[in-house]
Amino acid sequence: MSWENLLLAYRQAARGKRGRQAAAAFEFQVADKLLALQDELTQGSYQPGSYRHFVIHEPKRRIISAAPFRDRVVHHALCNLIEPLFEAHFYDHSYANRAGKGTHRAIDQLQALSRRYRYVLRLDIVQHFPSLDHTVLKEALFRVLEEDKIRWLVSAILKSGEGVLADEVSLASFPRDSLFAAHGPGVHWDGVYWDGVHHPRGLPIGNLTSQFWSNCYLNSLDWFVVRQLGCPAYLRYVDDFALFADSKQLLRSWRLAIIAYLAKVRLKIHENGAQITPVDHGIPWLGFVVYPGHRRLKRRNVVNFHRRLEKNISLYRCGELSFAELDASVQGWINHVRYGDTWGLRRHLFQGHPL
Repeated sequence: MSWENLLLAYRQAARGKRGRQAAAAFEFQVADKLLALQDELTQGSYQPGSYRHFVIHEPKRRIISAAPFRDRVVHHALCNLIEPLFEAHFYDHSYANRAGKGTHRAIDQLQALSRRYRYVLRLDIVQHFPSLDHTVLKEALFRVLEEDKIRWLVSAILKSGEGVLADEVSLASFPRDSLFAAHGPGVHWDGVYWDGVHHPRGLPIGNLTSQFWSNCYLNSLDWFVVRQLGCPAYLRYVDDFALFADSKQLLRSWRLAIIAYLAKVRLKIHENGAQITPVDHGIPWLGFVVYPGHRRLKRRNVVNFHRRLEKNISLYRCGELSFAELDASVQGWINHVRYGDTWGLRRHLFQGHPL
């Protein structure tokens, strides 16, 4: 790992966080710490530290696992090395955690497709990050990554996240498991399947590597949908994906094929939510309900922000929150929701809070 890459990775990890204790502590004698880290990576003695866990409830309940700051530097350095290798293989309309993509471009593309087709099939994966199988992921990564030291570092980071989401994932069986059912004692918990081989699952939500590796894991799905199913109108954001067509029957056949394909990589979709609907009924997508001609903000988004605003105003009045922090929270929300038809909503919401 080069010095230039580690220095860049430190700056990336510290961006917007230099006032926080972990980043500030690392900044003291930062050159010495980066040199020590470089030596550990070169010698193969680097060991990731323990995660700090906390729960968020917006937009839904999730356990976030925060790695120590020095590990976050390593995550950035690793991604700096390997992202360009994978970016060339990624499907163009995969929008999460990629330069030049993002939430708002995914919303734009979904709406553009809704204007061209009559029906949409929207799917999402059950317990996405907790369910990602390390064996399947390594196979996808190591097809591209040939260097032994990079493979070792990938394995070390994966190993550090084993079990952090074990309580979040439910026991799942897949068609191939039944082949071993007659020959084994039964299904074991925590990733030991019928074949008797330990298959760790789960990527810590919060790691930069987890976000990137999620795209690597599902990239084969993207190309399966586009090339083998022949779907010309498809896009994905993390584990949310949508297919468009003018035929309900065609979308039904694609749904069955996707379910079968995902089983091969040990994932399942929420089948009850995988309904085919006319595009003019509105498509729930990344916090909005998208129609061919307009976009509405989801009610839950409005309710959650209003609660957070009331709480932050109370903290500001008590002196526990600075105006800059309050303003940043408000401006961040406005910057997101302005991509929908929300001018009237924003005016109504802020009339009672002349900030």
